[in-house]
Amino acid sequence: MVALPQPETNSASLGLEAPATWQQLAILIRLRNQSGTLLLLWPALWSLVMASDGHPPLLLLLLFVAGSFLMRSAGVVLNDLADRSFDRQVARTKTRPLASGTLSRQVAIGTAVFLLTASASLLYCLNRFTVLLSPMAFFLAALYPFAKRFVQVPQAVLGIAFGWGAVMAWASVRNQLDLPVWFLYTGTICWALGYDTIYALQDREDDVRIGVKSSAIYFGSRTWSAVACCFVGMLVSVGAAGWLAGLGPAFYAMLAVAALMMSRQVFLVRGTVPPPLALALFKQHVWIGGAILAGVWSGALFP
Repeated sequence: MVALPQPETNSASLGLEAPATWQQLAILIRLRNQSGTLLLLWPALWSLVMASDGHPPLLLLLLFVAGSFLMRSAGVVLNDLADRSFDRQVARTKTRPLASGTLSRQVAIGTAVFLLTASASLLYCLNRFTVLLSPMAFFLAALYPFAKRFVQVPQAVLGIAFGWGAVMAWASVRNQLDLPVWFLYTGTICWALGYDTIYALQDREDDVRIGVKSSAIYFGSRTWSAVACCFVGMLVSVGAAGWLAGLGPAFYAMLAVAALMMSRQVFLVRGTVPPPLALALFKQHVWIGGAILAGVWSGALFP
């Protein structure tokens, strides 16, 4: 049962419009922390490099880098708009601009519209097939903030959303969807479910108290085994995509490095995971994703 939001006692609840500042907007879009952008970007780049046999067009690289930044920024604004009442009850999030009332809802909505419009404008540089796939990306970005109200494992919705970038990247190169990209998509879903479950460990006690759904709550004492299954699924799926694409040994070497790092994380998650450790383990996946990209690129250039 979801707890009712607590009465608002900050400036927003009193009808006072908090003036927007560049600093508050930067905090709103997490400008200083681009871990989420990179975790969204890596699968798209795996797909882009794999689909182009190691020679992705520079324009497509720039478009997907920019698109990842804009979509992730829009996503966190939408998330904060949807969760501002819950965020006030969670120690880690209660100081966010919307939760604390230092930024008005109107400014946040305007920011989200601007970011989504800027992201949509990039589609003019892509082929028609990729454009036809794009509405799903916007739908998933809008859906995820509400998933924790209705879905026991909302982190899976995040994976479905993040993985769609890989589908669009493949389409932008090949103008069709081949079997390897569906393995990449599956692998990205498994990966995001694994690392975001670790991330959710930070807020498990608060989420239980306020009635928010989370994979860290749903899996409970089996969290470590669920994370292990997710990581195995990710490694097998991404490995299958590389095999179908004919990647060389460097790809499998980097996949082995990723497997070692993930194995260590599973071991640590078996015990008590304080919030700082959960955050540190989550951030390691930025490096894991980058290592896999290096393996995909090397494996494509030297099959």
